[in-house]
Amino acid sequence: MKQNPKTVRMWMIICLLFSSGLALENDRDFKMCGIWRHGNTSRNLKYDLNMGCEKIEISANESTLSIRGSITAKCARSSSIHLDSNALQNQSNFCVFWEPLLDLLIVEVNGKNHILCEPKGLQGSCCTDLSQGYQKKGGPYGIMNGNIHGDIISEDVVEIYTFEGDSINCKEKFCDEASQKSRGANMIEEVVMKSNTTGHVDLPCAQSTVIEMEEGFTGLNLTLPAPPFEAPNMIPSVYLPSCLKSTTKIKSKVVCTYYKTEKLFKGGPSDPTLLDVIVGLSVENEIIKNLSEPVKIRFHHDPLPANCSGRCVSWDTRKDNEVNWRYEGCNTFKINERETECRCDHLTYFAILVQVKQRDTVRHLEALTFITAVGCAVSLVSCLVLFYWLCKLRKGKKNQTSLVHRGLVVAIFILCLFFILTGTMANVGNKTVCVITGTLLHYSLLSTLCWMAMEVFHAFLLVRKVFSSTPPWVFYLGGFGLPALLVVILLSIGDIYGERKIVPSENITAHYRMCWMLDSANSLLAHYIINVGLLAVVLSSGAVMLFLVVKEIRNRPDWKKIDVAFLSIWGLTCLFGTTWGLGFLDFGPLSEATLFLFCIINSLQGFFLMLRYYALERIKKKDDSSLEGSSSGSSKQHMLHTHENS
Repeated sequence: MKQNPKTVRMWMIICLLFSSGLALENDRDFKMCGIWRHGNTSRNLKYDLNMGCEKIEISANESTLSIRGSITAKCARSSSIHLDSNALQNQSNFCVFWEPLLDLLIVEVNGKNHILCEPKGLQGSCCTDLSQGYQKKGGPYGIMNGNIHGDIISEDVVEIYTFEGDSINCKEKFCDEASQKSRGANMIEEVVMKSNTTGHVDLPCAQSTVIEMEEGFTGLNLTLPAPPFEAPNMIPSVYLPSCLKSTTKIKSKVVCTYYKTEKLFKGGPSDPTLLDVIVGLSVENEIIKNLSEPVKIRFHHDPLPANCSGRCVSWDTRKDNEVNWRYEGCNTFKINERETECRCDHLTYFAILVQVKQRDTVRHLEALTFITAVGCAVSLVSCLVLFYWLCKLRKGKKNQTSLVHRGLVVAIFILCLFFILTGTMANVGNKTVCVITGTLLHYSLLSTLCWMAMEVFHAFLLVRKVFSSTPPWVFYLGGFGLPALLVVILLSIGDIYGERKIVPSENITAHYRMCWMLDSANSLLAHYIINVGLLAVVLSSGAVMLFLVVKEIRNRPDWKKIDVAFLSIWGLTCLFGTTWGLGFLDFGPLSEATLFLFCIINSLQGFFLMLRYYALERIKKKDDSSLEGSSSGSSKQHMLHTHENS
């Protein structure tokens, strides 16, 4: 027999209702269960329902289970349903479900559902908060172990139960309940989907449009329904592509919901700054992702401040139980100063995040911060040990190589120290403290780069000008003086240092605060001219010098040993700052691996220098006898050997 499509759809609604447990355990809904003790004769379910809000009576006798009363908003009907009978069975389990918001009444007998009132959309005024009233004890037949939501009313056999209700604004109460839930927006979409309606669905907290996509669906442009007193030109519009329609289904529903309140989207790790409007899109019983053609949501808003930008974000409830706005899966297109369009490859909740323009996102920020902090802590200890060794082993000797090494070690120590402290200082909340910390952090970075340049310069002197003597003040001036001069100039310009907020792309509401250079126009110009410019000079000169040094000493006998060659090349690479060049390779398919390598290697630079120095000192001690016995090596090679092992 061919089934009526309306009946099939109704059964789908009932299955969804019970499988999702839609709000059946709060005061607004009613669930009364028990055991019906009856005779072995034929049995019936009788009901007589009227509109109003007085009471509902649930009674049972030898052959009939009865439901009568006035609690519905639009349903008025009376009839009798013949129930399946078993001559050997003298009791049956039953439950009565009442969902006032949907005006839905269901009676379940021995696992079979009987719909007494079908949903007629979402009701404004409804009869709810049913409380226990009069009850009449029964004889051998009636209702045993009657309970409300599992709480036993009476274990005795009762013939009649009555429950009295109150008339309230059901939509307002539902919105209040939803706003107190962590996934209140999901509750709204589920209720709208199960309301068995198409077209406009109105709630105080949301406005929904239910669209039925049929075969041959070619896409649809629509403007979402406007709530009362809202200007029509501020309402979002949505484009639904044809690929939303599943080829395996004849019909499917899509719900477009316009939320005018952020209360339904609270409860995440922190509260982001969103535009007032949030749009939710979902398809009945489907998870929509990786669309071949994006869904488009156009938001209309007031012009944003000059220092702010809007970016499309979404909350994927499949990934995050709490509200967590992500950038992934959406592209932002600024139409004009009053319109922003989001093009997304999935369906969920969408909004526009308003943020200050300097807050760029960083991939894997939490992991990178942890790795760098641990690496800096290790380098701090390593620098102390290495500085002690350099002072002890060169005590009483005016050794230029040791002087340059000590300068680099001190600069790396200060850089690691202030990088570890910058987050703590930013959270103190004192603007002056943060400016000072950011200034010192920038100074230590410039000093580190300058001392790497001094290492390159010193290596050049060893290779090309063996017998010349450079005054120590030249190295101190280049390593400590030049960075100080640059920082003083920047401070005199102003608007350079302060608190900086870094945003992880995985969770854009969790900001990492640090004291560093701001993203003002002056800071940005200084960054590219001084930081990037100095780094480029150090990298290029270091790479050339590394090539020259390796070429100069590659034919020495001790370089035939793999460990000596590796330690020398790697050590010179750290001394000349070549590893910092990884920062320029943060693009392409290997960008994430490069980013992690950059943080690991450069945060451990102090440790690598200590390890190299220790290893080469041990090798030097083993080879001292052969070196002392050999007089064929030139003074130039001897000085290079000293440079390598120092």
